[in-house]
Formats: sequence, structure tokens, C-alpha cells
Amino acid sequence: MVAALAGAVEMRDPYTAGHEDRVARSAALVASELGLSCDDIESISLAGHIHDIGKLSVPAEILSRPGRLSTAEMDLVRTHSHAGFDMLERVDFLRDAREIVLQHHERIDGSGYPSGLKGEDVCLGAQIIAVADVFDAIVSDRPCRPSLGIDAALEELTNGSGTKYNADVVTTFIRLVKSNIIEAKFVPGRVMTSLFRSRQ
Repeated sequence: MVAALAGAVEMRDPYTAGHEDRVARSAALVASELGLSCDDIESISLAGHIHDIGKLSVPAEILSRPGRLSTAEMDLVRTHSHAGFDMLERVDFLRDAREIVLQHHERIDGSGYPSGLKGEDVCLGAQIIAVADVFDAIVSDRPCRPSLGIDAALEELTNGSGTKYNADVVTTFIRLVKSNIIEAKFVPGRVMTSLFRSRQ
């Protein structure tokens, strides 16, 4: 069911093909490294696979349009986290993942959306997904721009550590990247990320 939901998002927004899977796997690795419980890791992984499910409510021509979006269009795109939360309301086994879907664009300094939550009001699962999501978005080609590369992604996470992003999550994520446990390989025209578990 989760794979079907994720596939529906990719059909709607082909530029994000593979994005949710990469975010899910890297977030699960970080959660494992942080010593979270198996149940929490599973919820984070499930949320990663469907964190953009709310984009089904955004017109496809906006999601795939080259170039910068208008303020009104960006405001519409930003409704996707709450739309995803609403879509999952009746899916009982995704109850914990649903809250992560809602909060994955929140930032611990209150600069995120949809509610401007701060600090511990942002659940840890959403804080982990946020870091994985930002990294993959920066290293991937998007309609508005080509990949900015790994260095730019790591710089964004480093600069935002302790302000926008959870410092422990950022430290762990960067360590996994630098040790090639999370490895990004570039090929012409797109980015392909392979994620490997450090342990069974």
C-alpha cells in the first residue's frame, strides 16, 4: 500500500522519481544510528516513503514547470504537507507516520511550515526526514534547476545545524555521507543515490 502511494506521487511529479525511497532509506539509517526503537524507525521509514503524498493535491503543471514559481504557486505547493496529513486520516497503521508527514517542512527555529513549530514541538521523526529531504532535494535535478551537488547540500545542513535542523541529526547524517554509508553518485542529467546499511 505504501509503495502504491509513493508510486502515485512519482507519476504525478516525475522529477521526484526515487526521491521518497532515498529519503526513507537514509532517514531510517540515521534513526538507527541515533538508537531509536524499531517501531520508531519503521514509522520514520514509512513516513519517508509517503512524505510528499500531499502533492497529489497540487496541479501537475505546477510541480513540473521549469523555472521559478510565483509566490501564489509556492503557497499552493506548501499546502502539500497538510494535504498529506488529511489524506492519511483513515489509515490507522500510518498514524505515527501521519504526524511526520504533516511536520516534515517544519524547522526547529520556527521558520518552517505549515504551523511554524519550534524546537521539541517538531517531532524527532520529522526532524530526521527534514534533513534527508533537504539533502536529496539539493543533490537532485529539479524542474527549476540542475543538481547543486553534494558540497552545496552538506553546506546547507552544516549552516543550518542547531538552528533550522537538529544538530545531532545533521552530525549523524553527514558522518554517514562521508563514510559512504549514504553515497550519492552523479550521472548525466540526473542523480542516482545508493544507500547501504552499515550493519544488519
